[in-house]
Amino acid sequence: MADGSALQPATVIAHKNRARQPNESVEYRKARETLLAEEIELNRHIARVAAQRRALPPGGEVKGDYQFLGEASSVKGANPIGFADLFGDKDTLFVYNWMYGPKRQRPCPMCTALLSSVNGNADHIRQRIAMAVVGLSSIERQVAFKVERGWKNLPLYADVNGRFSQDYHAIMDDGTDTAAINVFTRRDGTIRHFWGAELGFESADPGKDPTTEPDLMVLWNVLDLTPGGRGTDWYPSITY
Repeated sequence: MADGSALQPATVIAHKNRARQPNESVEYRKARETLLAEEIELNRHIARVAAQRRALPPGGEVKGDYQFLGEASSVKGANPIGFADLFGDKDTLFVYNWMYGPKRQRPCPMCTALLSSVNGNADHIRQRIAMAVVGLSSIERQVAFKVERGWKNLPLYADVNGRFSQDYHAIMDDGTDTAAINVFTRRDGTIRHFWGAELGFESADPGKDPTTEPDLMVLWNVLDLTPGGRGTDWYPSITY
């Protein structure tokens, strides 16, 4: 991204926009131009935050005794694999902990909706980085739900001893599993934590649910473009 000092003001760029919609009013175009300037500023801010994220100093080294069972090792008696194995041949690893612990009859609907979106892009994402979807339920139970949903591209893993989920904030103080997003790097044989989502109920503005940073759900991004927005009385369901 260009140096902010060299960028044209968003209002100037918005005023140059020649797009017009059929039968729009003068009032609509004036308000749309004001909104366009805000959208330009939003894009710039997202780019600045992404650059700041990439410039983070090295995170903490990963040293825990973390053990996982993947789909390929779901046969009875298979040996768990270590954290480094989740990287495969990549040097960056994206991990999503989903809320499907052994005490849950069904997975979290919000996690399900998010993972359905990620599943559609997983083949593309995995060209550049490794991915792992980690749950506390047995790998057999997770795979059964994956088949039910028609997910074909998500690599699922069971956190065998729960230590990874505990250390990286996927288990709450009362022992309940919760969603977590973390990114790790492997450089010169050393694995480090790079970034983790830290927005939560404590950081949410009044009347607003906490979201990931940035929001990974296509669902909400599409609804944000509509007059009704996300609404206040609707959440996704596993079935309708």
